[in-house]
This record gives sequence, structure tokens and C-alpha cells, in this order.
Amino acid sequence: MIARIIATVIYEAHIARRNRWVLIAVLLMVIFSLVLSAVGSAPSGQLGADRLSITVVSLTSLSVYLVPLVALLMSFDAVAGEVERGTLPLLLTYPVARWEVIAGKLIAHTGILVIALVAGYGVAALMAVANDSTAVAGIGSLWRLAWTSTLLGATFLGIGYALSSLSRRASGAAGLAIGLWLGLVVLYDLALLAAVVADDGGIFTMRVFPTALLANPADAFRLFNLTASQATSTASGVGGAAASIALWQSLLSVLLWPILALGLATLAFRKVEP
Repeated sequence: MIARIIATVIYEAHIARRNRWVLIAVLLMVIFSLVLSAVGSAPSGQLGADRLSITVVSLTSLSVYLVPLVALLMSFDAVAGEVERGTLPLLLTYPVARWEVIAGKLIAHTGILVIALVAGYGVAALMAVANDSTAVAGIGSLWRLAWTSTLLGATFLGIGYALSSLSRRASGAAGLAIGLWLGLVVLYDLALLAAVVADDGGIFTMRVFPTALLANPADAFRLFNLTASQATSTASGVGGAAASIALWQSLLSVLLWPILALGLATLAFRKVEP
């Protein structure tokens, strides 16, 4: 079993390298991390926090948008692309379980994502420490952001595999992936904020709103990092709700979502007919 998964990991890593996903992911994370570390940490003195901790808050906002997008772009053709290239029938002739194929793809793509995160966050940390020696106090917050970003990426990788399995063409899977990213990462929060304003402190705001935030993996990721780093005072919008939600609740959501997404991807892949 382990050997079959490793073989899939190697195969997917070669495909990703040929498609230059490693380079693209690393460049995206490094460029945006450099910009945010230079701009986002400017108010550290007024806020009474070290430079790196303030940078982590900015990187959290970046990761909510960028990590799911990169994950979906890497995974949208994981199955549909195999169908179009005609390689899926050959792959399924081997004595390999379908969940092992999904697991191998997930490990390979998560590894690429980790490389990009280490590069991007590492550059941001080096800049912060170089400009402020007290910034090393924020290393714990950066580490927490790194492993939660990995889980967030794994969640959207699994969702991307499910979408790819449901679509027979890579172009259709790409459209579904972009639509889902816009829905969960952008429009979801806007809809919640509009509902809160319309509710004006009613039942939705007090009971439904916190649950709706935890039900979205992107929002749960943001809430956990803001609450754990005690940076809710620097957040606005939906992020400002972090103080009203218990830390363990957002952590539980962050931990459960990758498992749920992987299960969803496996179920969807089982229904694919090559």
C-alpha cells in the first residue's frame, strides 16, 4: 500500500514540475509575502506588538485568499485531466485502490504547497527579524500560521479533486474551481456581513453567524489564527468576530475540514468511469 502511494506521489510530482506549479506557487507566495512584510508591519510600534506578529496578521489575510486559490489551481485537473489525456484507464488497471490514488495526489500537491509556504513565510520572517531584533517573539505565531495554512491548502486540494471528479473535462473543472473559490472565499463573507447588517443584532447575528463562520474552512482558518495570536484588535470585517468564538471551536473546524474534504474527494472519485 505504502509503495503504491509513494509511486503516485512521484508521478504527480513529475507532472507538477513539468507544469511549473512549484515555481508558480513559490513565486506567488514570496512576492506577496515580501509586499505584506514591508507594508503590513509598519504600525507595529503603535500597536505595541513585535514586527513579525503584525506581519503574521497580514499574512493571514493573504493566505485566506491565496492558499485556496493555489490549491484549487493545482487540483482542478487532477482527475479530469487524466480522463482527457487518456491516462486514467491505464492508471486504474494497476492494482491500486482509488483512495490510494487520491492520497498520493494529496501528498504530492501538499508538499508543493509546503515548499511555497516555507519560502514565502520564511522571507517575511527574515525581513521582520532583520529590521527588528525583537521580532523573534513572533516565531510561534508564524509557525501556527504555517501549519494551519497547510491544512487549509489540503482542504481545498481535496475539494478540487472532488470537483475534478465530478467534471468530465478540465475546462469545466477549472470553471467550477474558480466559482467555488469566489463563493467560499469572497462572496460568502460579503453575504454574511450583509445579513448581519440586515439582522441588526437579532437571532442571526447571535446564533447563526458564528456557526456559519466555522462552517467555512477559510473563515475558520482566519478566526483561529487571529484568536490564537490575540490580534483581533487589528482585524476588521468578519475577522473582527474572532473574539466572540472560542479558540477550540475554530481549531476543531480547521482540523476536521481536511478529513472531510479528502473523504468527499474519495467518494467522488469512486464514481468516475474512465
